[in-house]
This record gives sequence, C-alpha cells and structure tokens, in this order.
Amino acid sequence: MEWTGARYADGPTAQVRTWVDAAPRRVWELVSDVDLMPSLSAELQSIEWVDGATCPALGARFVGRSTHEALGEWSTTSCVVEFEPPRVFAWEVQGFDAPSARWRFTVESADGGTWLQEWMRMGPGRSGLSLAIDRMPEKEQKIVFVRMREFERNMTATVEAIKELAEGAARVDA
Repeated sequence: MEWTGARYADGPTAQVRTWVDAAPRRVWELVSDVDLMPSLSAELQSIEWVDGATCPALGARFVGRSTHEALGEWSTTSCVVEFEPPRVFAWEVQGFDAPSARWRFTVESADGGTWLQEWMRMGPGRSGLSLAIDRMPEKEQKIVFVRMREFERNMTATVEAIKELAEGAARVDA
C-alpha cells in the first residue's frame, strides 16, 4: 500500500498491489466485471450501465450508488477512459473535464500468475470530500489523510477478494 499527497488540490493517489496465483485472463474477467464490484465493496452499493452500455468499453458510462457512515448516500456517473483488455481498465468519476476521481486496475502476467494493482487519484474536480474541507479548511490534511486510509483499506479488501475468487476458480479449473 502507498499513497501520496497531503491536500486535496495535490491530487492524492493511493495504490495497492497483490500477486494472484491465477491466469491473467481470469483476473481480467473479474476486474472488468463492474457488476461484481458492489459485492466486493464496503461503500459501493450498486451500479447501473447507462446510455445503452451493458459492459465496459472505452467511453461507456455507469452510475454507481454508494454509502458511507460519515458522508451519507450518493450516486456518481463514471466514464470508462482506458480499456485495454486484458491489461488496463480505468474510469473517471463525474465532471470529465475535471473528474472528482480516477480509478484504475492493471493486470500483468508474471511468474506463472498475475500481478493485480488497483490505483486511484482524488480530484482535481470537487467531490463530497470537498464539502467537508469547505466546512473545516483548517482540517484539510487530516480529512484527506483519513479518507486516503479508508481508500487503502477498501482497495486492499477489493484486490484480496478478487485474488480469492480468481485463485478459487484456478484451483477448480486445475
């Protein structure tokens, strides 16, 4: 796990990485299954493809509905901005000229298995966190720090769940 940036305007990033004892093809199937993600996430409750999209593709859009104890419930529209099967899947959240976040999964073949990485960058566009910072600007660094730690925990849980699913399927397929 690692994260950089102390202020929202810095575009703080976080990333987690794990090795998966399964073929990249299997890991990719899970990573690119956006409909699966709510079952792997503490915050994301549901997704719905919009504008006629039914699966990930460059430019495809989906609405995600999320919940958080301190932030409440909200929905965002995301747009797929990188889609290079079976390697890279990324999307930006809200305001696509200045997204509130960018998320990316990277799948890389290695040592008979797969390196799986999840990365995210907060900002540069405003988000729900911006509202908390507006109310308490003197606490911006603490607010960002706490949220980035939450992202790290959630991302770690997500990649570990993908690893477990992929490796379970690999053992069944063997």
